[in-house]
Amino acid sequence: MTELVFPKDLYTDVRIEDTYNTTVAYENGILKQNRSRTEVGALIRVFDGERWYYSAISNIKDIQQSIDELARMATPNPAIKEHPIITRMEVNRDQAYTLQVNSCRITERAEKQKLLERYIAVISEYKDIALWNLAYLDKHLTKHIRTSLGTDVLYDKQFMSVFASYTINLSGHAPFSGYFYVLGTAIGDIDHDQEALREKIRKHLAYTEQAVHIEPGVYTCILSPQAAGIFAHESFGHKSEADFMVGDVTMLREWELGKTVGSPMLNIIDVGSEFGSGYTPYDDEGSRARKNYLIKDGKLVGRLHSAMTAADLNESLTGNARALNFEFEPIVRMTTTYIDKGSMTKDELFGGVKLGIFADEIGQGSGMSTFTMAPCTAYMIRDGRLAEPVKISVISGNVMKTLNEIDGLSDTLELLSFPVGGCGKMEQSPLPVGFGGPFVRVNNLTVQ
Repeated sequence: MTELVFPKDLYTDVRIEDTYNTTVAYENGILKQNRSRTEVGALIRVFDGERWYYSAISNIKDIQQSIDELARMATPNPAIKEHPIITRMEVNRDQAYTLQVNSCRITERAEKQKLLERYIAVISEYKDIALWNLAYLDKHLTKHIRTSLGTDVLYDKQFMSVFASYTINLSGHAPFSGYFYVLGTAIGDIDHDQEALREKIRKHLAYTEQAVHIEPGVYTCILSPQAAGIFAHESFGHKSEADFMVGDVTMLREWELGKTVGSPMLNIIDVGSEFGSGYTPYDDEGSRARKNYLIKDGKLVGRLHSAMTAADLNESLTGNARALNFEFEPIVRMTTTYIDKGSMTKDELFGGVKLGIFADEIGQGSGMSTFTMAPCTAYMIRDGRLAEPVKISVISGNVMKTLNEIDGLSDTLELLSFPVGGCGKMEQSPLPVGFGGPFVRVNNLTVQ
């Protein structure tokens, strides 16, 4: 980058993003899309202690011009470095530029299409799949963040994935919508999972044929790592984003730090340094990633912050100021949010359930005070063992009560990334995030 001249007596930061992505998509055997795209742009911010001034540009040669234009609108403030927001800003200098050697930018699109065709051959084996979509997706993102305080950080992230969605139609049974995906940081990570696709389709065929409607009621449920992660993200993670609390005295009182909010075995963590969808070694203000405990041993111990919310609540930075892309200002967002593992084996966890539900794959989830999850696949647990598959519309519960109803966590942990979709907040959607957890046993959930 050309050397920048930052205006005196103002705070300035610049975030440059260079994004490359590929989409190769088939629908029922017909090629619908095969394209690669590169987009470069920058967001410039200037702060005078009273107001933020923003400019998003798609020509990075105009960065200095944009800085100067914003500075002319602002009021110089000789004490800007003593402002509570600015005193919290970190000064970091780093190049965490690790993935270029495996970059999807250097793999020919024809090779990506051939990889996808090997998965198409598998899905075409099954006559009971009525409709299907199969896509190869990749993204390589480079971020460069500069600030007038001296921060100069550069990092990249990427994923390559195959994603399938399909509808199974079996005579005499309701249609079933299933999905499958593999994700990695290099093309070799995703080129050998055709048998995993076969196994997933066979599982879903059996589920479609055998699943019976659940008897509605209140059950002990065991959540898969995916279900546990969705619960942690939707039901608790959003409550931990501090911008929801700024100016809300009632919510601050309800979520007072140090308060017991869950089972003593419960730990919920957000961390940006784990590779995957939520990988954010430096947030969009240049703050380094931390391992942030939100709940530790059942007690509320932390919140997620940008510099602005940390100043408002007189708390420390967490590295969670994130923007969807260079067109948006950073707001408080999760990175990879998960429930930490416990001490029980999976067999011990299931063995303690006489009659219950295993929530396996999840279609969608939501929640703030009350959470809901809609399983794609679920199974009865009888006398500690998996039994018949069951159709469930929704599993729900009160968030605060449910946190206290957790009585078992497996000693294994799985962190997950999705190649499509992401987290939505305000107008910034979908933002890539990660989530996960162990197998989690929860009592007294409502199942319908």
